[in-house]
Amino acid sequence: MELFFLAVLFGLMIWALTSGFPVAFALPGSAILAVGAAAASGYIFAGDPSAYFAQDGPSEWLSAGVTNFRSLYWIVERDTLIAIPLFIFMGIMLQRSKIAEDLLIAMAQLFGPLPGGLGISVVFVGTLLAATTGIVGATVIAMGLISLPAMLKNNYSKSLATGTICASGTLGQIIPPSIVLIILADQLSSAADQANTMRKALYKEATGEFSMPSHFDVVSASAGDMFMGALIPGMILVGLYMAYILIVAIIKPEMAPPVPYEGDYDRKFALNIFLSLVPPLTLIFVVLGSILLGVATVNQAGSIGAIGAMIMAGYRLHTGAKSTAYIPLLIALAALVVIAYFTSNYDLNIKNIKSEEQFTNIKLTAIAVAFLLFSVTWSAWRVFKIDNTLKEVMVETAKTTSMVFIILIGAAMLTSAFRGFGGEELVKHFLTTLPGGFWTQFVVVMLVIFLLGFFLDFIEIAVVVVPIVAPILLSNPEANITAVWLGVMIGLNIQTSFLTPPFGFALFYLRGVADKVVKTIDIYKGASAFIVLQLLGLAIVGFFPSLVNYLPNRSHLLSETAPPPLNPKLQICLEEYTMGQYASTGDQIKASIKKAKSFDISYLPEKAQKRFKESIEDATKGLGLAETIRTSKAAMDSFITGYLPLQKQVLYLNSDIKNITRKIKETEKELEYLASGSNDNSLVANIEESLKTFKTDKQSLEESIPTEWESRHKEYKTLATKLKKDRRSYFNMVDSSTESLHELQLTIADSEPLNTLSERLVALDKTVMNMGKKEAMAEIKKVENALSKLKGTSSIKSALSKARRVLKKDKTDEAKEKAMVFMQKAHETFQADTIWRKRAHKELLTNLKNHEKALSKTIGIRLQERLTEEQAKGVASCMSHHKDLSLDF
Repeated sequence: MELFFLAVLFGLMIWALTSGFPVAFALPGSAILAVGAAAASGYIFAGDPSAYFAQDGPSEWLSAGVTNFRSLYWIVERDTLIAIPLFIFMGIMLQRSKIAEDLLIAMAQLFGPLPGGLGISVVFVGTLLAATTGIVGATVIAMGLISLPAMLKNNYSKSLATGTICASGTLGQIIPPSIVLIILADQLSSAADQANTMRKALYKEATGEFSMPSHFDVVSASAGDMFMGALIPGMILVGLYMAYILIVAIIKPEMAPPVPYEGDYDRKFALNIFLSLVPPLTLIFVVLGSILLGVATVNQAGSIGAIGAMIMAGYRLHTGAKSTAYIPLLIALAALVVIAYFTSNYDLNIKNIKSEEQFTNIKLTAIAVAFLLFSVTWSAWRVFKIDNTLKEVMVETAKTTSMVFIILIGAAMLTSAFRGFGGEELVKHFLTTLPGGFWTQFVVVMLVIFLLGFFLDFIEIAVVVVPIVAPILLSNPEANITAVWLGVMIGLNIQTSFLTPPFGFALFYLRGVADKVVKTIDIYKGASAFIVLQLLGLAIVGFFPSLVNYLPNRSHLLSETAPPPLNPKLQICLEEYTMGQYASTGDQIKASIKKAKSFDISYLPEKAQKRFKESIEDATKGLGLAETIRTSKAAMDSFITGYLPLQKQVLYLNSDIKNITRKIKETEKELEYLASGSNDNSLVANIEESLKTFKTDKQSLEESIPTEWESRHKEYKTLATKLKKDRRSYFNMVDSSTESLHELQLTIADSEPLNTLSERLVALDKTVMNMGKKEAMAEIKKVENALSKLKGTSSIKSALSKARRVLKKDKTDEAKEKAMVFMQKAHETFQADTIWRKRAHKELLTNLKNHEKALSKTIGIRLQERLTEEQAKGVASCMSHHKDLSLDF
């Protein structure tokens, strides 16, 4: 019965959508009716409202709905969706301010004289509009009204002209800042959490271990990551579009002839190009640049974009004297320069004011902020007064945002109902039983999304389909894909479906504004060529995942919150980078170790000498262990070549055995139920026959497991254990070597700070003898605290601590004399330490620093506070490739 009500759920949804009901009501309405019907049927026919649910019941579904509603509007941590109204406002404001028209006209004048120049200008403008508005319908309509007549007038091929406009208009789906990417990031972050739980269960089932290593975790996605990940694929699409138009113009000039500019290329022309092009480019750079450089979050960048769009609209819509049009913009720019100068050069924290100069700097910055607010208010007033633009933009923003959020809630209700009727398990079973493993699953999912794109908008696909299929794909260790890559691939796929005849939305948008001379078949023909380019771009991104993953990884490793090199998730790629450094700088490392052995350390304390010698020995052993790891890894890689196909064969067989075992259990339960109350012997006989068939199939599958599997698997475990042991030994050696060397270096570097405590230490003698015990203990404690900040002072602190304890515990008159014994020991130790540190600072410190620098890219890399830029780039490049983890599962 669960499957029946699942069919009812889908039937209601399809009927509601095809009948013209708004999506925002079709999704939750279908869920409510299906759940209500299942609960009522269960109560009437089985006496239990939950009887016809595969899991949970109507009360749990209602509870899940409340939870989803609360998470959407009240949970502070889920702030990704805040960016949606900000970017929608920015896009609608720029569209209403006619900046798109200015861009199209200016770029057509600039590129027109080139072969295919008019078409290239449309792609260029489509890219800029995608990076500012991100609204497909508005972009296609604007370019269809302005560019299409000009292209047709200049004898452009109808199919090429319409195809270029449709394809360029859909770039807003994938080029950030895109609403699609924000919604996908929100959905994929939840999907990644579910996938991680599924992968942990898989790891436990495969290994019997309760804790899964953190480097096997599913990599989640934020909106900022999605923006960075989509940037290069978006530019690849733009490049493919432009290259195609240029090639067509060269091969068939009659399809895209040059369009000469009838005016003069004078100062007025240059100024027009500058004013049309620079403001949108600046806004794009500020919004996307602030995200890519880690200066602002996506929400903050959205706020910047909304304010910037309003200021741009203020001067563009101004109808008065041209001399006053740009005054608010100039005031804003001047204020921002002042704010940037003071924030980058001075501490503006009010709590840290210590001088009159700091207070003056804060006042000047506050004045600049006031001027910025004045310019924003002035621009807002202009936009409000001119054609009531501000009110219309805010109303449209509220409508669009409300639609998005209602759809999100409705989709969450639909997804919960889908899970309640066992739909998720059904999809999971279907995908996991497909032959070919992960990539078959992935292709099937992408094909389904592509087909759904004919009928559903991107929001419905993102919030209905993605939460169901994404956890299944992300949890599969066979490809170990990142959520960012999956999101970008889905975004590209949805974009492709916008172009696909006969239902592509972009085609309908253009058909609505195109002249009657342009036939629908021309639009379809034109879009077909760009669909091929789109699929080519999709294939490129699919085969080269680093195009998506590199920028987010690099940004993460170079950010202020970057993980230290010791982070377990970095170790595999850090090892790859380090081994490459050993191969290229191995001789220099050996030479540095050899030179370090000749350092004169005879005057160092015995303990320091021992630690230094151990550091050199451990570094030497580390070099040998690095070679051992390389050998073990080569042996493992050689073995895996023949082992991996066998392992996958057994993995698929075990999956089939698991599915048949589940069917056997379900059939046995069904037999038990029929045995207790059914008189239909033929039905029982049929079910028993099915059970017998299942058991025969299971036995056949078990027997088909290759006989050499056990021995080969045991051999793999032996090699894996050896490699793991070698790595652990290497880590212990190099970390110990680096730690000892660094500690000695810091100890010597503290020579001068230690020397400055000499007078305070001498003064303690008088304090102990002439002042009360409490005052003396307080002064000793202060010196101890000062010594605690310096390396290698534990012996001095120990003597002082003993002196303080004597003063505290000994109540006799001889307490001060006893304390002075330990004070004298502290003086002797201090004097000895000062002498050897001073000499080492002069003779040894520079050599130690040079030696540490020589080891920093290899032996000492793990104990750095953070990766250098060069190291981060190398590790990010390694992490950008998907690695098969199925051997560990």
